[in-house]
Amino acid sequence: MKKLYILRHTQKANEELTQDDYDRELSEEGIKDAKRIANDFAMKNLAVDLIVASPARRTKVTAEIFAEALKYNKSIMFNEVLYMAFVNELLETISYTFDTVDSMLLVGHNPSLTALAITLVDFKEKFQMGGVMEIDFDCDSWIDISKDNAKLISYEIPNK
Repeated sequence: MKKLYILRHTQKANEELTQDDYDRELSEEGIKDAKRIANDFAMKNLAVDLIVASPARRTKVTAEIFAEALKYNKSIMFNEVLYMAFVNELLETISYTFDTVDSMLLVGHNPSLTALAITLVDFKEKFQMGGVMEIDFDCDSWIDISKDNAKLISYEIPNK
């Protein structure tokens, strides 16, 4: 059994004309939301063997907040492909994960995460900022994950 948690970064700061989207920070509200969501996630005592995130500023900070709340003592794997990724690139990133990893937290952006959720579990909504989805795969290798063995366990969005 493989378990995937998908997390979209929380609220981003307002866009500045001279700033590249890649470098946009989380807003103060986004930081508070990320800490609250991460603490709620940690309270469930769910195992996370690997955190993979886009290195864009807002996803990097969101992943670091989760790592701290989970007492995750390994390196976060920052993958450039996850910024502006196509769904096949997300699936490739996931499926090429070592099988010693049983549970993975993937931190990314829209519209990529919505496309991934549609592809894997026929998700019918837009993936919200701060949303966390849990998917179980009935297989022993990440290379074998598919829509056919995926089961949506939960999707939670932050309460304001």
